[in-house]
Amino acid sequence: MDRNLETDNLEMRLQALESRIYGERRNKSGKPIKCAESLIRIQAGLNNTANKRERVKILHKKIEDLLKYLDPQFTDHITVPDTMKLEFILAEEDFLLSQAALLEQVSNMQPLLDSTYIRDVPEHATKLQRLSQIHIKEQVNPSLSLRISLVSFICQLLHVCIPGPN
Repeated sequence: MDRNLETDNLEMRLQALESRIYGERRNKSGKPIKCAESLIRIQAGLNNTANKRERVKILHKKIEDLLKYLDPQFTDHITVPDTMKLEFILAEEDFLLSQAALLEQVSNMQPLLDSTYIRDVPEHATKLQRLSQIHIKEQVNPSLSLRISLVSFICQLLHVCIPGPN
């Protein structure tokens, strides 16, 4: 019973306060403005603002993290432990051994790659191009003199490309 009396007393005091603050003003539906409704709206707005502030704080933290990860100095601090490096090497052992064997073959063939025959390939290419042009001309206008010059040119080219015994 005391609670009902206290609730009624509190409600009357609130109505008196609302009439002092708002007077005879009415809301859109024509009902008197209630202080509790205004306080509820204000509280909802404050909650929205607080939630947005929290979201902004989270986004700000994520931006800071992103900037930290994009910083080149950050990657300097990240290192792969030696045990992980060893595991990477052991996992690729077969591939590395095959590549080492191929590299050794190439290094053994280095004198052949440095030979005059390989270095003279561009010169031979121009000679072969001239030979092909002569061959095309011969097909268009066959004559004995062209054939003779073609055969002699081929002989010269073969002598340059394949040297005889010394």
